[in-house]
Amino acid sequence: MQSSVTLTINGESRVFDPENGQPFSVSRLLIALNLDMRKVAVELNEEIVPRSRYAETILATGDMLEIVHFIGGG
Repeated sequence: MQSSVTLTINGESRVFDPENGQPFSVSRLLIALNLDMRKVAVELNEEIVPRSRYAETILATGDMLEIVHFIGGG
């Protein structure tokens, strides 16, 4: 069972409590942050995470993420 996870996101330390002890994945993080997975790019510990691997990429305390949100315009 996993307890709280402390992550650094875009330079800011944040603490998350995974539901029911479930592993805390990139996709769960994006849901918790209310971000559309189709409109972001995620870098985990200086490596780009392919969108196809968001659900299987498990986060752990101490991980550093950069999340870029794409905004359309015209």
